[in-house]
Amino acid sequence: MPDTAEAVAQYGSAVYRLAYAMTRSRSDADDVFQEVFLRLHRSAPDFANEEHRRAWLLRVTANCARSLLASPWRMRTLPLEDVYSYQDSVESAVDEALAHLPGKYRAVIHLFYYEGYQTEEIARILGRSSSTVRAQLTRARQKLRTLLKEDI
Repeated sequence: MPDTAEAVAQYGSAVYRLAYAMTRSRSDADDVFQEVFLRLHRSAPDFANEEHRRAWLLRVTANCARSLLASPWRMRTLPLEDVYSYQDSVESAVDEALAHLPGKYRAVIHLFYYEGYQTEEIARILGRSSSTVRAQLTRARQKLRTLLKEDI
């Protein structure tokens, strides 16, 4: 049996941050978080090392978030807006700009800037090619610059 509590303590914040980055909803991120660690507990995979376990958890997180966002049930609901207050106006502007990006861009931005993964690692985690990830990073940066200039 895997030590799920240890994995939650060690990687829980990274899983939650990616889930939130992709879903933009606290309640959806909570659902994804729970599903990821349930899958870890149920499947009890063997990992070569800690980096492999972290990458597996983030890949499952991305897959669960995509599944949640694509579910037919979700198509028939209206999301409630989660309200966050930022002390810093720059943080608030960046968060607002990120909210306007499609999920595929938010995922690569999060994994690259917040989790510190390189494009090849992001490609493996998200099941995309490295060139697709590089193109999405470039496009996401362009969109963010445009959105932030409009807010200023």
